[in-house]
Amino acid sequence: MSASVKELQEFDREHIWHPACQMKDYEDFPAIPVVRGKGPYLYTADGKEILDIISSWWCNLLGHCNEEISEAIAKQAKTLEHVIFANFTHPYAIDLVKELLTIVPKGIEHFNFADNGSSAIEMALKIAFQYQHQIGQTQRTLFACLSDGYHGETIGALSVGSMDLYNLMYKPMMMENIHIEAPDLFLRADESIETSIEKAKAVFEKYHDKLCALIVEPLLQGAAGMRIYPKEYLKALYQLCKQYNVLFIADEIATGFGRTGKWFACDHAQITPDIMCLSKAITGGYMPMSVVCTTKEVYNAFLADYSEGKAFLHSHTYAGNPLACAAALTVIKILKRDHIIEKANVLGEWLSEEFRKRFEALDYVGQVRHIGLINVLELVKDKNTKQRYPSSLRVGYKIYQDALKEGLLLRPIGDTLYFNPPLNIQKEDLIKAMDLAFKVIDRNMKQLREKI
Repeated sequence: MSASVKELQEFDREHIWHPACQMKDYEDFPAIPVVRGKGPYLYTADGKEILDIISSWWCNLLGHCNEEISEAIAKQAKTLEHVIFANFTHPYAIDLVKELLTIVPKGIEHFNFADNGSSAIEMALKIAFQYQHQIGQTQRTLFACLSDGYHGETIGALSVGSMDLYNLMYKPMMMENIHIEAPDLFLRADESIETSIEKAKAVFEKYHDKLCALIVEPLLQGAAGMRIYPKEYLKALYQLCKQYNVLFIADEIATGFGRTGKWFACDHAQITPDIMCLSKAITGGYMPMSVVCTTKEVYNAFLADYSEGKAFLHSHTYAGNPLACAAALTVIKILKRDHIIEKANVLGEWLSEEFRKRFEALDYVGQVRHIGLINVLELVKDKNTKQRYPSSLRVGYKIYQDALKEGLLLRPIGDTLYFNPPLNIQKEDLIKAMDLAFKVIDRNMKQLREKI
């Protein structure tokens, strides 16, 4: 590489607008040029090694530059790179759907392709709205969603989210929707799940005749701070939807493909959503792809003579892209053949115990929790009251910066720190990650407490 690290960073800062950040921060903490990856590690332009413990925004399921996936994409690129998916198909999409049919909840039978998570959510919302209209329920125009839910960045996806951090600025542009207070087993740990279910029941009783669909992140609300809730709550929401003829949309974009210990989070509650959205890990982090899956009942509401105007007139240029299909097929093949999810569950139990041993007793850790291989800790000012530090202190962000200097990619959500590694990560890498995390967190928290 001819350009120096400094030159790369200066050009980047001058011209590239990075996601989810204040670019002024890059003046003091510039973007880190990464030139290659292998397994759970990234390697920078100046030769430093960084352990990617968050799977590069949760999509890198089987490690960076997995040889089998790389070879599958390279082979596919020499055969067919892309073809319009309207009135054309190809065996790679067909083979992928055949594989998906073996792992999705029973009753899911139809698959519509897009190219990112937000696009999948938009598609799901439009399908749900049009479905209700076409079965004669034209008064059902509202969507219900959970408090602190997050479903993407496009306007429709923001509209069914409940986080002001992302959507407050755009509320004049957004749809009106109904918000249900979700369980918070950290800040409202004393509140029973039954109470949370009663709150949901009250919303359904009030708005059921106007509700088109309920959209949820099953079991794990990621952007809310890796907030975990029990399968009993998920099942109760599903049953309410069935009771009131409201469609149930499962946003499995972050939870699918083994992240929660099963193929899909809905499997824990043994439910089949009417509509399910997949993305992120489906291609192992290699290619943009998303899939919106539906039941036959939903699909059939769109099946009619053209003159009836019931077709779903929605498209994405890269829908069904063969390269992405090749990656996804290989991911599923590896997960099945090598029993990756089962092995990750065993490793997850060990990791959660180690996490508790290292972090739970610390006076600045308010809670440690886990699901699958995902482990989470909450940094607090007061362990007893769970009082957080003022956001202006940017505690998590400073720890993130310090961790990168030590060779660990530990990107926080506020002051919530978490591990969400590749499912095939080795135990020694997890031990290294915990050692580095403890070193950095403890150092920063001690320094913080000395100042205030």
